[in-house]
Amino acid sequence: MLLLLSFLSSSCFAVFSQSQGQASLSRSNDPNGRCVYSFAVVSPQESSCPGGSAKSEMDEVLTRLTLLEALVSRLTARGEQGTASGGLRRSEENLQEAYAQVTRERNQLQLDQERLNAQVRKLQGTVAELNRETERLRQRPCEQTHTSGGTLHENRPFGDPGYHFENTSYQEMKAEVKEVPASRLLPEGSQLASSPKLSSNISSECGELLSVGDPVLHRKADTITGKYGVWLQDPDPRGPYYTNKTVWRIDSVGKEIRQLFVYEDMDQFSKGFPMKVLVLPEPVESTGATMYRGSLYYQRRRSRTLLRYNLTSESLASRLDLPHASFHGQHPYSWGGYTDIDLAADERGLWVIYSTGKAKGAIVISQLDPASLEVRRSWETKIRKNSVGNAFMVCGRLYTVASYMTPNTSINYMFDTATGEGQAVAVPFVNKYRYNSMVDYNHAQRKLYAWDNFHMVTYDVRLGQVGQGRS
Repeated sequence: MLLLLSFLSSSCFAVFSQSQGQASLSRSNDPNGRCVYSFAVVSPQESSCPGGSAKSEMDEVLTRLTLLEALVSRLTARGEQGTASGGLRRSEENLQEAYAQVTRERNQLQLDQERLNAQVRKLQGTVAELNRETERLRQRPCEQTHTSGGTLHENRPFGDPGYHFENTSYQEMKAEVKEVPASRLLPEGSQLASSPKLSSNISSECGELLSVGDPVLHRKADTITGKYGVWLQDPDPRGPYYTNKTVWRIDSVGKEIRQLFVYEDMDQFSKGFPMKVLVLPEPVESTGATMYRGSLYYQRRRSRTLLRYNLTSESLASRLDLPHASFHGQHPYSWGGYTDIDLAADERGLWVIYSTGKAKGAIVISQLDPASLEVRRSWETKIRKNSVGNAFMVCGRLYTVASYMTPNTSINYMFDTATGEGQAVAVPFVNKYRYNSMVDYNHAQRKLYAWDNFHMVTYDVRLGQVGQGRS
């Protein structure tokens, strides 16, 4: 029997086996262009194709063809998977190369970090050495002496012939200087007071504020911690270590503000070279600290507690809870910053500017005892604390700055503690950098010190006799 089977495919592809010439496969294209396969199988048992078994044989062949097509499909799929696997292998190779590059960069960064850490350790060692040298120099007598001509020479080197450990006349002079306020060392009318500028700086005469000059820049902070803070010079320094040239700075951005930077003079301050960094025993709140008679006066963080830190002994000397004072954002200046309590010093002494619940946000002024911090006397004004940008004291008078950010604003209110009366004023004031967070008065320099948006500036002030500035 010869079994002839034909099937169609879209492409001519044949898989067959031939055994003893019993089967053959041929292919040809039909009129439609499709490939036609033909199988011829000779049966040795039957001389013809019985009708009953042809269908079953056809089914069997169809089953085999189905299996054949499944096999072809699997082979085709494997080929596609092989192509995809090739793409995946390339992607994997690219990823491995990228990972290797990242690893190399990470290793380089680690090397750079180790090098920087070594540099930091070296710098820390240098700072420690400088601190030891500073402490060693502190143990020496002050490097000053009188010459036979009576002139005072400062900063003599250790080997200078004029330097004597046993100079008792200098020790007596030193004791005398400690008893006399700095503002009276050169009284008005002496020969040295002939210079108008020098005379204005050391004069103890008081008067109303007539004008404030343009801001003079001394330093710009280089990190976010210096956006606002406190910087001052002590108008009346005490003790052997620091002078009225020493500059003090506190960066007030942060949660635990304890660092007090000490600079030898304004030149070193401008260059950013502190000679020492003191760590305060308790954290500082905001920008209300002030410097007066050898002590730093400041408010303890999140409290109404006032602290006096002695700069010579580097320890707390006094503390006092300011009675009924609002704190930590209850009644700050208009710029915020937890400026509820603002300490100030002037020709008349030590002051604190704040408010209370009873005053309902109006500014209260209290004069403090510089040693014990006890309140001597208080005055309540008629101007609300959160309506002004800042405030300061000059000659026992409170002055408020209308805005902390308006470039051309004014000092708009004055309260005189001598008369207990307040009045509106209009003294032009410039916020050059538009975020003035600290204004404090130095009566020895006759200047305002301010911290304006990373910039530490001073303003010259001019005072006149009572009533001179009013029309």
